[in-house]
This record gives sequence, C-alpha cells and structure tokens, in this order.
Amino acid sequence: MGVERLAVLDRRRAGVLAHLASLQWPLGRGGRAFIDWLAAAGFTVWQFLPLGPTGADRSPYFARSDFAGSAALLDPAEPPGDAADQAAFLESCGHWLEDYALFEAASEACAGAPWWNWPAPLRDRSAQALQQLRTERSARIEQVRTEQLAFFVQWRRLRAYAHARGVRLFGDLPFYIGPMSAETWTDREQFQLTAQGQPAAVAGVPPDYFSAGGQVWGNPLYDWPAMQRDGFTFWRARVRAQFERVDLLRVDHFRAFVAHWAVPAGAPDARGGRWCASPGRDLLERLRQEWGALPIVAEDLGVITPDVTALRQAFSLPGMRVLQFAFDGSPDNPHLPQHYGADCVAYTGTHDNDTTLGWYETLETATRQYVDRMLGLTSQSVPESIVRVVLESAAPLAVIPLQDLLGLGSEARLNTPGTHSWRNWRWRVPEGALTEERAAHWAALNKTCTRL
Repeated sequence: MGVERLAVLDRRRAGVLAHLASLQWPLGRGGRAFIDWLAAAGFTVWQFLPLGPTGADRSPYFARSDFAGSAALLDPAEPPGDAADQAAFLESCGHWLEDYALFEAASEACAGAPWWNWPAPLRDRSAQALQQLRTERSARIEQVRTEQLAFFVQWRRLRAYAHARGVRLFGDLPFYIGPMSAETWTDREQFQLTAQGQPAAVAGVPPDYFSAGGQVWGNPLYDWPAMQRDGFTFWRARVRAQFERVDLLRVDHFRAFVAHWAVPAGAPDARGGRWCASPGRDLLERLRQEWGALPIVAEDLGVITPDVTALRQAFSLPGMRVLQFAFDGSPDNPHLPQHYGADCVAYTGTHDNDTTLGWYETLETATRQYVDRMLGLTSQSVPESIVRVVLESAAPLAVIPLQDLLGLGSEARLNTPGTHSWRNWRWRVPEGALTEERAAHWAALNKTCTRL
C-alpha cells in the first residue's frame, strides 16, 4: 500500500469507533476532516467496520466481496490515480479484481438474482459463458475496475493522511463470507455448498444476550478439511488484504476458530444448530509463520469457553471488554472495569449495542441503581461518566463509539443484531456535530486519563 503498518498497542491510546458509511465522502474530504477532529480530540485510533460493497440490507458483515472496497465510500472530487498507482493497484489486487468485476456484471445481467439461480453455464463459470459476459457487459466490467482503482488510490491517500496526523487505522474482518459474494461464486470448493451453490449449512450463534432464539446469519460454512489441504490459502489471502489496509485488525466471531455453530439450511432460528470443531489453531499458526506477531484483536464476546480463551492467549491476542455487558450482578464478570488488563481492548459498547445513553435509559430500575452504585453515576452524568470509566481503565486501548462521544440516544443506534430493520446501518453523523469545542473537551479528558 506504500504506507508502513504502525504499532497500535505500544502504549495507552484512545480510539473512536465510527462506521465509514456514517460520514459523507469518507475516503476523501469527509475522512480527512474526521481524522483532523480525532487528532484534535486526542484520539489516535480510528476503528471502523468492514469496507466491502454491501447489498440491499447495507450490512458490512454480508458483503458482496471480501476483497473489494465499497464504491459508496468514494469521494468523487478526489483526483484519479496515475500510472504508478495503477501498477501498484494491479500488483496488490489483480488476483481478485477480474473475478469480482465478472461477478458484478453477471449479477446485473441476472437482475440481482442470487448466483446459484443464474443460468447454469454462468453459475458454474463455464469459459464460454464468462467470455460472453465480457463481451456483452464490458461497460459494467470496466466501471467496476475503475471504481476499485479509485478505492485503492483514495484509501492509500487517506491512510497516509491518518498516519501523518498520528492516527492508526483499526479494521474489521468478518469471520464468514456473504453467501451472495464473488468469493462463494469463484471459490466454491472452500465452502459447504450444494451442487447448485446454495449453503448446505449456515453460520449463526446459539441463544445469547442479543436473541433468545439465537441468530441465523445465513453465511455458508467453510469446508475446513479442504482449507487444511491447501494450507489455508483462502484465509491467508483475506488476512493479507486487510493487513495491506490497516494497522490493527479485529477478527469478528473469534470463538469460531475453536468451534462454530452450524445451523441446518432453512432452519427458522438457531436453536437447532450444533457446535462443530474448527482448525483455528492450525490456521493461526500458519498466519503467525507468515506475519510473526499478529496485529489482531479477537472479538471474544458471547458464549466463550476456556478453550477459546486459551487459543487467544496462546497467540498473544487481546480480547474485547464491553462495559454494557458488565452488570449481571456477578463480581467476577470480566466486563467489569476492575478486571481489565493489558490483554484487552475496552469499549463502552460496540456497533451491535444500543448507544450508552440509550442503554442506560432503558435499564430496569434495579439494574440502573446497581450501575449507578458501581460507577458512581448520576443520571445527569450519563454517558460521559461511563465513557470516562472506560478511558480510565487499565486497558491499553479504549475505544468509544462516536455516538457516545456525541451524547446521543437510541435514535443513533447503528444496528440491532438478529433483525432486518430498515434502520440498521443508516445512522449518519449529524451536520456540525464534530465541533472544536467537543474536540477540546475530549482532548482534556484523554490527557487526564493518560491516553494522549
């Protein structure tokens, strides 16, 4: 990418979680302005959600490609790349670009139908069908190539700008691939699919904090024996693509490296699933052989068993602690701030939680009183006092969702897991919210909490 990946967990830092799609022109003017605000506010890490092109539901965890970038994030006012940019782009992205461009062209030709419902020659990637596609949809193919070059160039500039302002970039890798994606169409042997290409079994999680029936995500499961036989080539490529973009990477649903919840295709909810073993230790060892110390944060939320913690610790990967999960009444709850240590990243909440103000306001009276006693709160001090607890904690990196820094309520919630609400993923930063006064306020608190 032309910009060296920088250390993130080398000292106490504060970061902000903000989805790129919540900003206007995030890969250009909007992204640079946000980085300027972060730097002025004393935040040296920008954590964001996956960057891939999304479908109609806008979920970044159900992307149409694991490697491509979303054209919706581009700034049309940015200058195009030069010959050197194009050469670097092809060297970095040439291994997936053609397949992704063909996928989008075929999807357009088939009116957006799932690829397993395309005509069989196109579904099964016959050479004749692909050549016909290249001829008949050449304009769309060229458009996709142009968009991906622009994404590459704009991302490289934004990353260099962030580094120049002292801001590190903290990315996010979904554990699973979207079913309607270029990768499932191109690399079918890596997944548990039917002969027609539909998922034979799908990913999800059992009943948990977010859903009494569990969650059925719908992503096809990996064919782990096939991946082991080829040395995890697919996973190594997807991690390499992320490391070319970011300084630190959160791997979502880390517990699936040990065991994954397999749900029968077509099941109404996740309760009929079962745990199946995953070869995560072998995969992580291959990644460590390639990269050395892994700049990875393990998303270890939900049903976490001792073997998951042992795997995370064996590779010296920090986990996540979320303050909103701390108040079940148990003094041993790992999300209580007194239990935070050097091996975790601390949050008030994540993209799947309500905002801290919205969460607090909807607590039952007894739970709210318990939170008040534990944290020394008054209703007038929320959410800032809760943010301060996380910033003061021993965690080397404290990350605060932007909505909490702006003091917003449930109207600003980004996502409600297990739902298909039209509200999901649509929150945008209010115009004029990122003021100099707010930046100065948070810079003073970051200094007090020794995170500057």
